[in-house]
Amino acid sequence: MDSYLIQMNGNSDVHVHRNGNSPSLRKVKGRKPRWAVRASEMSKKTFNPIRAIVDTMKVEPNPNKPMISLSLGDPTVFGNLPTDDEVTQAVKEALDSGNYNGYAPSVGYQSCRQVVAAYYSCPEAPLEAQDVILTSGCSQAIELALAVLANPGQNILVPRPGFSLYKTLALSMGIEVKFYNLLPEKAWEIDLKHLESLVDEKTACLIVNNPSNPCGSVFSKSHLQKILAVASRQCVPILADEIYGDMVFAECKYEPIATLSTNVPILSCGGLAKRWLVPGWRMGWILVNDRRDIFGNEIRDGLVSLSQRILGPCTIVQGALENIIHRTPPEFYHNTLSFLKSNADLCYAALSAVSGLQPVRPSGAMYLMVSEALMSFPKFDSQCFCLPASCFEYPNFFRVVLTVPEELMVEACSRIQEFCERHYQGSEGAQDLECDK
Repeated sequence: MDSYLIQMNGNSDVHVHRNGNSPSLRKVKGRKPRWAVRASEMSKKTFNPIRAIVDTMKVEPNPNKPMISLSLGDPTVFGNLPTDDEVTQAVKEALDSGNYNGYAPSVGYQSCRQVVAAYYSCPEAPLEAQDVILTSGCSQAIELALAVLANPGQNILVPRPGFSLYKTLALSMGIEVKFYNLLPEKAWEIDLKHLESLVDEKTACLIVNNPSNPCGSVFSKSHLQKILAVASRQCVPILADEIYGDMVFAECKYEPIATLSTNVPILSCGGLAKRWLVPGWRMGWILVNDRRDIFGNEIRDGLVSLSQRILGPCTIVQGALENIIHRTPPEFYHNTLSFLKSNADLCYAALSAVSGLQPVRPSGAMYLMVSEALMSFPKFDSQCFCLPASCFEYPNFFRVVLTVPEELMVEACSRIQEFCERHYQGSEGAQDLECDK
């Protein structure tokens, strides 16, 4: 049996000698460790321009003109667009039942997935419960869809102007972003030639946002078919951000892109946030549309694995989901859209009359984009706050949110008009305007 002799020299070294011919073992006390805690590379690569502005904005209050915020796409801010009573009651019933206090499966309760599948299924794009992944809001749906389709070093095709979250998520994951152009003179249709020119061997997916944030545009059936033709030729799957689906004005028709696809696989992302006016409830979903089984089991299994990172959305809202979808009266949707259309028409007419501004008429969602010929408006000295379209990779435009009460919409347009008229002096006035930002 081996034996050991331990020899201690003061407080620094410990020598362990093993009897026999084996060499001695020596442990030398090293230097005291030093703290070296650093933020991860992923956190350093993460930047959301909208939140960077909205969350940190400090505006000097004007006692004569309270701030009117036209910046954040949250329909609940002013309290004038509450959700329907049936929606609220559904959550109360789910809470009172006591059945939804534990963990749910990471992809959501099977019964809830079935409800969503049945709601969106149609002969052109049939869905079953297994085709639905429930998520913590549409934002997480987009994150999971990107994460399952793209690896670091690959690229994705993103609309310009487009929702800033696509870039925020992609860059944090080491995924390159290539921007394809939308055409304001064609109601923000995609420049299809430019889109196709961007595709290469590293392109992982094409993001199609319809109806659009920030543009408020709604693609026609024929235009969607042309988009699908590009994706089909290039064998590029589509990530469809359709959170504003069905939130379109009466003269337009919304077509889910999956209903028009015969071979292009599509991950469609949506949720309760905008159509039901409850963005804070964080209920979203991914619909897997893959009629030719191009995704196969790999993408589905990947989505399940990724969903297990945070175990899905709020169980209380899941428990209410069936009643939310089935009990919400049609009048609720109609009234919301009528309000948005009225504000869109009001804002479009008012800003069309302003020298130096050129709004693009929206067809849905909650937004209107305005071209400013001379200057950029990160904020107005008249106490209106709009997001500059640089947040959406598009200079010389700004976005107006259309969810404010009508009287505030009128007041905001009046303030913008007064501001622009005070500074409009042709091209020579641009320098003067810089002093008043």
